[in-house]
Amino acid sequence: MSTIIVLFAGVLTLIAWWFRQRFSYWQRRGISHDTPRLLIGNMHEWKKTKQISYIMKATYDKFKGSGPFAGFYFFMAPAVVALELDFIKEVLIKQFDKFHDRGVFHNERDDPLSASLITIEGQKWRQLRQKLTPTFTSGKMKFMYPTVEKVAKELLQAFDQQLENSSLLEVHDLAARYTADVIGSCAFGLECNSLSNPQAEFVIMGGKAIKERHHGNFINSMIFSFPNLAKALRMRINLYSVEDFYTNIVRETVDYRIKNGVKRNDFMDSLIDLIRKHEEGSKTEGLTFNEVVAQAAIFFLAGFETSSTTMGFALYELALNQDIQDKLRKEISSVLAKYNNEFTYECMMDQRYLSQVVDETLRKYPVAAHLFRRTNQRYVNNDSKYYIEPGTLVFIPTLALHYDPEYYEEPEKFKPERFSDDAIQQRPSCAYLPFGEGPRNCIGMRFGKMQTVIGLAKLISIYKFEVHPEKTQLPLELDTTNFLLSAKGGIHLNVSKVV
Repeated sequence: MSTIIVLFAGVLTLIAWWFRQRFSYWQRRGISHDTPRLLIGNMHEWKKTKQISYIMKATYDKFKGSGPFAGFYFFMAPAVVALELDFIKEVLIKQFDKFHDRGVFHNERDDPLSASLITIEGQKWRQLRQKLTPTFTSGKMKFMYPTVEKVAKELLQAFDQQLENSSLLEVHDLAARYTADVIGSCAFGLECNSLSNPQAEFVIMGGKAIKERHHGNFINSMIFSFPNLAKALRMRINLYSVEDFYTNIVRETVDYRIKNGVKRNDFMDSLIDLIRKHEEGSKTEGLTFNEVVAQAAIFFLAGFETSSTTMGFALYELALNQDIQDKLRKEISSVLAKYNNEFTYECMMDQRYLSQVVDETLRKYPVAAHLFRRTNQRYVNNDSKYYIEPGTLVFIPTLALHYDPEYYEEPEKFKPERFSDDAIQQRPSCAYLPFGEGPRNCIGMRFGKMQTVIGLAKLISIYKFEVHPEKTQLPLELDTTNFLLSAKGGIHLNVSKVV
């Protein structure tokens, strides 16, 4: 019995020593940081009082000026929060070879959807990025433009139908159904009918894929903290129902197009070409079916949520700033007149002020409001005290940068003029990061902006958006449980036809 007691005491001592070492890492290094809490590190406010990007912002605001980065505890994993633009440029661009991975859990064997372009690492990521890049050229965007514009017209019909019952609309929901239909068509070649049916499966499954996980919060925190261990234990994060939905949709689409010789020059056609190359024996140039499912799913999920959320935030700010909304409406009308009132691809590209409105929306509300990278080689800053060991997560607090008065005067104000050509040239690089920067920036940036601009142009030209005295949140409350920036409870605005 005494031997067992001694062994038990020894194990407890070892565990206590491990935790002490783990949570004293930055203190021993002499790096500025907030005191961590056992098991949850500096994430104790997450999902309770703060959205994760505001936790990063608080660290940035508190320690900016103390060095290139501050220490941080992402649950039980020591991490850093970037504080200086020079360091951010090193991570994203200049020393990208040391920070090319995101360090996000992915398990291709047991959770195929998790192994997407966003999560995979190393040489496999480089090859996949190279294979998918041709899908998002300006030529491809121009070819997919009519499909997006067609769905935007259906968005107007949905608004008209809703206005028959009430002038108070939840605009984010309508925007989400619009982007679901756009990407469902471009990625899968399917008529999703989300605008005519709020309970359309694409919207429901998209929401599940983004907000629901296979495990609860505690297990998820372990997966986030120790992704390699979680992979070795054959864990997963996606629901089986979500995996089955996207797998079946892709299989049916691929089979139908191959059997009937259907060519649409869209995203799915590019993926089918990659499947064929793999089946013909060119494994380095092609993709397996499961790899294609993961890319199709992430294309839908990334574009569906980010673009619709941006549209909702833009309409919210335009409702608060009627002078900007009026100026924007005049510009849309003026540019349309130049193109014989036809909203062509060239007309869209000529909507300069609308582009500035979208850019300013993404400054105030960057949907992906923080970036992260995992150090894969030892990094040493000019100040040798600030080194980073391999395996350490690096957080780049996009939201904090976008609200830093050093880069944006009166950051709380909505001012599209910040994105005039002159203003952009005067601002330091990497102070604006809604789509990331460097080799691992958002591959779908052009497509996301295109569907956002088309949708907003159609809406603003026909409808006026105003604050509802009771239903519009002032100030806007954010959903603290979502990794992405989103409005809690949606965005409710008064909508009326322009006289």
